[in-house]
Amino acid sequence: MNVTIYTDGAARGNPDGPGGYGAVVQYVDGRGTLHEREYSAGYKKTTNNRMELMAAIAGLEALIKPCRVKLVSDSKYLVDAFQKNWIGGWLKKNWKKADGGAVKNVDLWKRLLKAMEPHEVEFVWVKGHDGHPENERCDQLATSAADGEDLLDDAGL
Repeated sequence: MNVTIYTDGAARGNPDGPGGYGAVVQYVDGRGTLHEREYSAGYKKTTNNRMELMAAIAGLEALIKPCRVKLVSDSKYLVDAFQKNWIGGWLKKNWKKADGGAVKNVDLWKRLLKAMEPHEVEFVWVKGHDGHPENERCDQLATSAADGEDLLDDAGL
């Protein structure tokens, strides 16, 4: 099955404020009917990059069987990690960057890699706040979640 996942993250007062993520998962069934689900959550204190990763994780973890996934994000941090194979270098160097410093958000990178395992995932970058309908919807989901009630704790901070 072919699935497209659109994602976005947001943080207010990055890196010490509330944040949220939004993901829209779409697929077309055998009858040609478009199916769409939305996912979002807000956190009390987090960063924009953590929310970008959480959006991708939420979309992938929602899938119940192996799929060919096009994951569309406005986050260069997320997309470049795979398109430029930063992730491969980080894994070879035990989560160290080229300059020897520690990779941030290792907990979420590991969770993302696990969520990707059963799928074929292609990462695609789109310019944010540029009128892309699904990206704009993900931004609305993320910012609404960040501004919402009953925010979660980000255990990774």
